[in-house]
Amino acid sequence: MYVTVGLAVLLLLLGKFLKVKVYFFRKYAIPSPVIGGLLFALASLALHSSEILFLQFDNVLQAFFMTVFFTSIGFNVSLKLLRKGGTVLLIFLGLATIFSLLQNLVAIGLAKPLNLSPQLAMMTGSTALMGGLGTSAAIAPEVEATGISGAHAVAIASATFGLLMGSLMGAPIGNNLIVRKKLLSTRKADEEEQKIDAMQAHPVPMDGERITKASFLILVSMGIGVIFTDLLNNFMGMFIGTVKFPIYIGPMIVAAIIRNIMDTREDFTLNTEIQLIGDICLNIFISIAIMTMRLWELSSLALPLMVLLLAQVMLMYVFPRFVAFPAMGRNYDSAVSTSGLIGFAMGSTANAMANLDSICDKFGYSRVAYFIVPVVGAFFIDFINVLMITGFLAFL
Repeated sequence: MYVTVGLAVLLLLLGKFLKVKVYFFRKYAIPSPVIGGLLFALASLALHSSEILFLQFDNVLQAFFMTVFFTSIGFNVSLKLLRKGGTVLLIFLGLATIFSLLQNLVAIGLAKPLNLSPQLAMMTGSTALMGGLGTSAAIAPEVEATGISGAHAVAIASATFGLLMGSLMGAPIGNNLIVRKKLLSTRKADEEEQKIDAMQAHPVPMDGERITKASFLILVSMGIGVIFTDLLNNFMGMFIGTVKFPIYIGPMIVAAIIRNIMDTREDFTLNTEIQLIGDICLNIFISIAIMTMRLWELSSLALPLMVLLLAQVMLMYVFPRFVAFPAMGRNYDSAVSTSGLIGFAMGSTANAMANLDSICDKFGYSRVAYFIVPVVGAFFIDFINVLMITGFLAFL
């Protein structure tokens, strides 16, 4: 696991270096961990296909860095901000729910023409894409238990495909909207956004005591939160056996509770330090996730499944660009949020946040996007999506 993390960091640094040197990566705001990780995954695919070398990694620390990141996101969930941004949050949640529904309808609609069972086709819908690897690993075995063979392999391969496309298309589409529609003029940065822009542009002296406090808050929230995740899964499992929420849900909830308790006493002042820790862990997590992708599993997909995934890519291009972006207001914040929607609707919330980081590093911080994308993508939509999948499978 130490070698895996060390290599992931080297690939992350390689991605940052190439992003500076290669105009294409800068122009389309491709996230640095995706650049380095994907190059390594392609090299691994070539070695595996030629039967020269098979690489296997111990990626146990991937879950740790992922949980640290999502716990840091939980500290953004302030009831004070929720009251201010409730309308835009509800609109974004509604769009994500419709997107999830359409992913399943596209899969089921193409099942009969492609001579596939609708249950198997659904494994290329919101189970793998909006749900990601975690939901796929929880739902697919239950589908196979009903006699649908291959559901697990299809779901995992589709989720892997989604992770790749969510990063490759999310940031470029957001970047394109901002540039072509000249949306920087619509950006009205508030005091916090200006502070974060300044932090990105100029080095900020590190306060060891504040970073220590932020680290302890995150680690305590994680320790309590993972127990809460287990309790939540056990409770939901009594009603819906296929439900299994990702491990980071509990830590996010606990972090949000701690944040709001602290808000009642005084204004929360550790946002910058917690965001810094979260950003570091996000980059390492994404680098590990991309570099350890088993791309040869995608090459083994049958033609009908490739058609299904291509249809999902077309939906991913059309819906966010021509439905979500206008519905969110056709401004800078809506373009950044749209790139986040693509990230978690095709891959994971970590993909979404990498897309946001890449765009905001280039154009400037968007408080709206950083507020609504993780809250919806890593919290609300997981509940809705699992219930929707269960309903579809029960109907079919």
